[in-house]
Amino acid sequence: MNNIFIFIMIFLLGLGMTVQSCSKRESDIGKEIKPVKTGNSLSSEKTVREYPKAPDFALQNNKGEIVKLSDYAGKVVVLDFWATWCGPCRMEIPGFIKLYDKYNEQGVEVIGVSLDQQGWNVVKPFMDQYKIDYPVVLGNREVVNAYGGITGIPTTFLINRKGEIVERLVGYRPLEYFENAVTELLNKKQEG
Repeated sequence: MNNIFIFIMIFLLGLGMTVQSCSKRESDIGKEIKPVKTGNSLSSEKTVREYPKAPDFALQNNKGEIVKLSDYAGKVVVLDFWATWCGPCRMEIPGFIKLYDKYNEQGVEVIGVSLDQQGWNVVKPFMDQYKIDYPVVLGNREVVNAYGGITGIPTTFLINRKGEIVERLVGYRPLEYFENAVTELLNKKQEG
C-alpha cells in the first residue's frame, strides 16, 4: 500500500513537471538589431527584429503528394509538430481546424507534421475521425533536426509572410492564442 502511494506521488510529480515544461514559451526567437531610419524624419526610427528563416522541407501527405514549406511562400503558416497519441495535441487540433477554415482564404495555412512512428496506419484514421482538412505530412528525423530538435509535443512554429519563424511554442495553446497571433501577422505590412 505504501509503495502504491509513493508510485502515485512520483507519477503526479513527473506529470506536473511535464505539463509545466510543455507550457513554456519560446517566443523570443528573433534578435533585435539597432534602430533603422524609416522615411526622412529622425522620429521615425524604430527597432527592427530579425527572425530566422524557417527551414524548407519536402514531406509526403496522406494522398502521396509532396508538400514543401516553400509552396506556401507569402502566407502566414502555423506549423504544428504533433502525434495521434498526444493528449495536448488532440486538444489543439479542433482549434487548428477552425483556424484553417476561418483564415485560409486570407492567407493562413496550417500544416500538421505527424511524428507517429506507425505512419499513415494511425494518422489517416485519426484525420478522418477528427475531420482534419488542413495539410498533414509525416515528419522524419531531418525535419525534426532542421527545426532545432523537437523535445516535446505539441511544438508549434508561427511563420510570417516572409518565411521567418517568429514564435516557437511548446505545449498546448487555445484557439484564441493562435487566432490573435495569426491576425496580428496577417495585419503586419510586409517590410523589405
